[in-house]
Amino acid sequence: MKVKAHAKINICLNVVCRRDDGYHELEMIMVPLMLHDELTITLSSEDCYTCSDAQLRMDETNTIIQAVELMRRTFSLSECFHVHVEKHIPAQAGLAGGSADAAAVMRGIRYLLKLDISLEDLAQLGKQVGADVPFCIMETCALVKGIGERITPFAMPCDFHILLVKPAMGVPTGKAFSMLDFEKCDHPDCNEVIHALQQGDLAQLSSVISNSLEYSAFQLVPEIADIKHQLQSMGFDAVLMSGSGSTVFAITRKKELLRQAEKRFHNKTYFVCCTAIKQ
Repeated sequence: MKVKAHAKINICLNVVCRRDDGYHELEMIMVPLMLHDELTITLSSEDCYTCSDAQLRMDETNTIIQAVELMRRTFSLSECFHVHVEKHIPAQAGLAGGSADAAAVMRGIRYLLKLDISLEDLAQLGKQVGADVPFCIMETCALVKGIGERITPFAMPCDFHILLVKPAMGVPTGKAFSMLDFEKCDHPDCNEVIHALQQGDLAQLSSVISNSLEYSAFQLVPEIADIKHQLQSMGFDAVLMSGSGSTVFAITRKKELLRQAEKRFHNKTYFVCCTAIKQ
């Protein structure tokens, strides 16, 4: 069977505080994108993991294998699987590529073996693999809190286009969090962002979105800030870095602006993609 693993962006991201357990308390608006990896999952005589990207390590450090082992332990599975991944989501991009793949394989095994677990419970199980996995299992526009496990879906119009631009260099998530200065970084109000999204007011959205992790990412990869400033100067309605970076997304309803920007940034060192919110 084939399963799509959809990328995500954070329309806003607020790092609230450091927790005693070493994690960070977060408040985020997350939305799934049409951009996706595609996983083919079949029963096999032994586990086998392959990928279209030869540079991607398919070993115990890979979230797909961690997700399969989690499902095997949780449900006492004796079955083995061949999982092949067609990669389209770049790594270290703030687009949850690894988490989306893990979520897709968990959803795929649930369907393939007709396991008796709700999608909501599967999402809570997924947090053992990674903080973004619960959202990637649910795949719906949502307010996300905690370390990523508290998900509150909401409806909104999705009549706009999204351009993704990622420089060659990625941002290690752990490094971005370790460099965080809570007094200097932005702290967006997620309720204001939800209101702007539900009203379809992109001008208001532009004034309320921000990302606490831009403070760190701009220091680690200054090119991210340059990309953001270029997109803003071109006239996009809202521009922000997603997650811990290094992808910058830009929102517009103007197809011609989208084409102009895609042409401007399309070169061999950048990942550039026109996409939309998955509905």
